[in-house]
Amino acid sequence: MADDDIELIERREAYRGYLRIDDYRLRHRLFDGGWSSPLVREVLDRGRCVGVLLFDPLRDVVVLIEQFRIGALAAGRAPWVIEVVAGVIENGESADLVARREAREEAGCEVLGLAQICDYIVSPGCSSETVALFCGRVDAGNVGGVHGLAHEGEDIRVSAVPAKRAFAALAEGRIANSMSIIALQWLALNHEALRGRWLSADARPT
Repeated sequence: MADDDIELIERREAYRGYLRIDDYRLRHRLFDGGWSSPLVREVLDRGRCVGVLLFDPLRDVVVLIEQFRIGALAAGRAPWVIEVVAGVIENGESADLVARREAREEAGCEVLGLAQICDYIVSPGCSSETVALFCGRVDAGNVGGVHGLAHEGEDIRVSAVPAKRAFAALAEGRIANSMSIIALQWLALNHEALRGRWLSADARPT
């Protein structure tokens, strides 16, 4: 399937507030040939985002944040959610720049290096949101406290957690949002290799 296998009949902005919703009317080619009937779909236009799992290889800890999330409340879940640092990419920004900025704003951490994890669509059935996901090297020696930007309504508690304890929390279902699950599963698979690579880089003569 390619772009010419889609006929966009109409697209209009249905709502704009904290988020934006667009109405689409379209049809597309079918796998067995021919065209679908016209479809009407609403799309949450979220755009490009970044997530970064902060990891201190020397102390073998990850830095996780906790904050109130309205979506979790609406889903009947506990609304204070354990997450990785994340933010929205604005026009003209690069993903790595946003990862570094959000680490400072949300966790008080300076990113010393980045490893790319993946780039994925969060919920392709209803949202345009994509995430560039990284693991960021930090020094977690003085991590903690409450961070975030007051003018954005952020109230973010920051914790340094031993990596193995974070992996256990993931296995027990206490971390239950996709970005954090993907990032921690990736780190669990690459933990020793990444830690060894970053620590060996420190040992090289300058």
